Amino acid sequence: MKLFKHQQDDVKTLEKKPRVFNMSDPGTGKTGVHITAFSNRRKKKGGKCLVLAPKSLLHAAWGADLRKFAPHLRQSIAYASNRLKALNVQADIYIVNHDGVKALVKLPPAYWKDFDTIIIDESTAYKHRTSQRSKAVNRLVKHFKHRELLSATPTSNGVCDIWHQVNLLDDGQRLGTSFFSFRAGVCTPHQLMRNIVTWEDKPNAEAIVSALISDLTIRHKFEDCVDIPENHLYTVEFELSASHMSAYKELEKECVLYLSKNQTISAVNAAVLYGKLLQVSSGAVYSSTDAYSIVDVDRYELVLDLVEARTHTVVFFNWAHQKELLIAEAVKRKLSYEVFDGSTSDTRRKEIVPEFQAGEYRVLFAHPQSAGHGLTLTKGVATIWASPTHNLEHFLQGLKRIHRIGQTLKTETIVVVAPNTIEEKVYTALMNKDAKMTTLLEYLK
Repeated sequence: MKLFKHQQDDVKTLEKKPRVFNMSDPGTGKTGVHITAFSNRRKKKGGKCLVLAPKSLLHAAWGADLRKFAPHLRQSIAYASNRLKALNVQADIYIVNHDGVKALVKLPPAYWKDFDTIIIDESTAYKHRTSQRSKAVNRLVKHFKHRELLSATPTSNGVCDIWHQVNLLDDGQRLGTSFFSFRAGVCTPHQLMRNIVTWEDKPNAEAIVSALISDLTIRHKFEDCVDIPENHLYTVEFELSASHMSAYKELEKECVLYLSKNQTISAVNAAVLYGKLLQVSSGAVYSSTDAYSIVDVDRYELVLDLVEARTHTVVFFNWAHQKELLIAEAVKRKLSYEVFDGSTSDTRRKEIVPEFQAGEYRVLFAHPQSAGHGLTLTKGVATIWASPTHNLEHFLQGLKRIHRIGQTLKTETIVVVAPNTIEEKVYTALMNKDAKMTTLLEYLK
């Protein structure tokens, strides 16, 4: 498959540099670049390759793109159910989901002697230096000469997100080996409440870090290298009914009262309150056992009205009640649909994307954590968020499922927002690239 000019340039960069962080926008063709560069090395008797990627992308992105860009390479895709078998077949490139790294690190060092390349797709999976999988991958990368990271949103929660990712590439050469020293240099502490301190990026933090890692970085803006019709982003307001607003206001009062009585509120408790306000505004009240009671379903009638006015649509949902109410409304209207989330089987994950691309479904209901990265869904002409998300990475990635290479039509991104609720604050924070949990405490002051 022929590469675009910017992709050809990136392949040349990878031929010169063994350590690269590809931060190009979603939809610019990063996967094809890294497959081609590895294929070229493999032809010259280079070692094998390990790819770490989100579960949703193992077949839909990496498996599919290998068939497009390097069909001669033998691939082996390893899930938890077949991991040992998949890792012991003869192949050129082995593709494993992120959590699988905890098993990979237990393999004897001799296993890796025939490998020279590790590619970590959506590397923010390892941004938390203290997580089990981050500790595991930190040990694993030592076996590889070529280390390549891919993420279009490496600092979605702040510049500190990037420290461990860069360390995986250069072992601390550029940003230092101490996270706390790095944080002290690029952030300032902010006392939000008596028991909560947040770290805010200094005004020049991004510029400082960019200068330090520029020699490792590939970066292309989508608009600069891909000529496709524009995407229009806008909100659609959903007015809560009188009874729905009453339920929302009651919960809001309870949150304010809780905050006023607790001087040592934790970030976890703040997150719980934040989530409950978003849930009730979206139409349900959850109990501690994850059971929920429906407050109002009108929002989902609005979402399906938007779906019916368009040919093929991707709808993102945040909670179980949203999925179930969306499905119920689609069934009532006799609309063809499919669901892509954490409960989707490995077999169906391989099938759903090509089926959607073939036009078999009017709408794909998807959770952003499962379907927000890497998937090509260019049959869709609209992306609809049933309610706002606070997760900037999910939002930015979700924007590019339909608006990417291969799209020939104008597209829309629609976010349904309830006025006079926390949803307005969440969406504003998202647009200001300030998607942090402190939104709740600021909102309730």
